[in-house]
Amino acid sequence: MLRQWLRFGGVALAAATLWTSFLPVAQAQSDQQKLVNEAQATLDNFVRDPEMKWLQQNLRRAKAVLIAPQVVKAGFIFGGSGGRAVLLARDPKTGQWRGPVFYTMATASVGFQAGIAASENVTMVMTEKGVNTLLATSVKLGGDASVAAGPVGAGASGDVTTDFVAFARSKGVYGGLNLDGTVITANDDWNNAYYGKKVLAPDIVVRGAAHNPAADKLLADITKAAK
Repeated sequence: MLRQWLRFGGVALAAATLWTSFLPVAQAQSDQQKLVNEAQATLDNFVRDPEMKWLQQNLRRAKAVLIAPQVVKAGFIFGGSGGRAVLLARDPKTGQWRGPVFYTMATASVGFQAGIAASENVTMVMTEKGVNTLLATSVKLGGDASVAAGPVGAGASGDVTTDFVAFARSKGVYGGLNLDGTVITANDDWNNAYYGKKVLAPDIVVRGAAHNPAADKLLADITKAAK
């Protein structure tokens, strides 16, 4: 009997050790999938919002879309903003959308400001230059690539000739959107964990060498919205 209990205890301990070793990866995948799901909800919000007519009418021209479900901006004199985002990019030959690639966004600012605000952002990448800058380790908007706030309103029209066109739906005391100076950096750890292997942004959206079926609904939604 004692021998059986010892054997059972050894098996249980081994199982517990194995389970514990997988917890960080499982947690990371859970966090990533949560961001993907939130990005899907954010895209749906923008596609349905009557104030985002320009975005809806010009999504078909976008070569890629960067979706940040929550960018938090806070400060008193010294401030900044930051958040996580996912990139979806269109294959220029087939028109197929690929992704997501995970990124972090960060902006530092100094000025007379107070309060805290959160917004969900959708940034359309309109040029090959814009896409190529995102395939590097990091890009600074306004420096490495040009960025402008997108036209907002039911009757918004006109042509915007920048690499990035940014839109936001704000939920706080800050009004408007200014991504100038924002640094966007690929989150390699999240990309590696989500796809279960070491991958870089070009592997995902250019070569199509990585795919996670859990992102298929988001890819289907951007395909439909960008027709």
